[in-house]
Amino acid sequence: MFRPGAGGTGTADVIGNGFSAPDGATDILLIGNDSRTDAQGNPLPKQILQELHTTQEGGDLTDAMILVRIPNGGHSASAMSFPRDTMVNSGTGEDKHKLTETMNRGKDAERAKLQDEGVTDPKELDEKSRLAGKQALLETIEKLTGVSIDHYAEVNLLGFYEITKAVGGVEVCLNDATKDSYSGANFKKGVQTIQGADALAFVRQRHGLLNELSRGKRQQVFMSALAHRILSSGTLANPAKLSALIDAINKSVTLDPALASDILGFAEQMQGIASGNVQFYSAPVHLVGESGQEDVTLNIAESKQFAADLLLPPQQRAQKLATLKSPTKITTSVYNASGISGLAANVLEELTSQGFQEGSSSNSETRSSSVVYYANGEQDVGKMVAESLGGLPTEVSPNLTAGSVEVYIGKDYKGPGKSNFTGAPTLRLDGLNKAAPLRTQADTGNSPITADGVPCID
Repeated sequence: MFRPGAGGTGTADVIGNGFSAPDGATDILLIGNDSRTDAQGNPLPKQILQELHTTQEGGDLTDAMILVRIPNGGHSASAMSFPRDTMVNSGTGEDKHKLTETMNRGKDAERAKLQDEGVTDPKELDEKSRLAGKQALLETIEKLTGVSIDHYAEVNLLGFYEITKAVGGVEVCLNDATKDSYSGANFKKGVQTIQGADALAFVRQRHGLLNELSRGKRQQVFMSALAHRILSSGTLANPAKLSALIDAINKSVTLDPALASDILGFAEQMQGIASGNVQFYSAPVHLVGESGQEDVTLNIAESKQFAADLLLPPQQRAQKLATLKSPTKITTSVYNASGISGLAANVLEELTSQGFQEGSSSNSETRSSSVVYYANGEQDVGKMVAESLGGLPTEVSPNLTAGSVEVYIGKDYKGPGKSNFTGAPTLRLDGLNKAAPLRTQADTGNSPITADGVPCID
């Protein structure tokens, strides 16, 4: 239930009984919500809405979803952000929908359930349905990552405004000047300090960017800049600055009760983390379709492994991510077991076009199902190739050496490369016939963003 916490902080018991299974880290789900209310549920004043370039219409769509992992006893933190348009099944229905819609779908489902049970009080309906929506989103993120989330923090539109003012603004850098009347964005090229309404416009801008992943990169850069400002400027150790920050949190942030009751304790824990030891990553999503019209998809097994790897020591994690995100280091050979002449060469061409090293292609004994074989200890490499072909099953092979993968194309294969053999191929605007590509975050530059510096982005 939503209620004011200690010092006025808005709370929502999203975690439930306050217990989550130990998994080697303190895990916080940080939500950026476009709600037009403050942390106590009061509508924002008209003058504030005007400054934020928005109105009372809309709300409760989640613009930013970030899982923060702080290893137990460690002095580092890693954050994994999820594009708002990632296609998921949240359990509130059988159909796939965008991750940003999960909270609203959960809220609407709970409201309908309560009304069927005879609940008519508007306040009870609103409080219980809103809580159910938050829980639906948290449970969906847990399913996508395999992480048992310990804390929940939700920042609304007012939060970006208040918190950035409390810390004196944050530094960001853009490769080019940009202007967007919808979000209110109006930024020059280069390094600049933003706060208040400008900070909100920076993270909300969609028009003029390449795709939703570009917007996600904006959010990562903003959060890294905010973390750098807080951790490197002495905010947490300065009573006056910390008081201003907590006051801003009270106005605009909703926390789970356990976190709300010990904000100072959490601040003390964060004091041991240097800004250079905070890294921001994008979830390993895949873009399927033509540029500008892509579906954002996510493989759960891959996402769970990615989340688990965030707890590795920074150097080891960097080495593993470098392998995962470098298809040029992986040699792929394709064997045609489908009975369709020429399919192996076509699939191999698809893989090399995505950056994989070209191996051999030949025919093999016919088999009903496709499979990707990988070397011992290289399950992630096998998954990377398998996902590039539409999500094939994988198996370990003792006959393969590190960096080599073998793909057997069975009769069930329907992935990239088959369009020239069955059905009408996709027609591109340039007049060429080619299957809609599947691209990974590697194509958009998914190197980690740290809180120790100001990277320039689009």
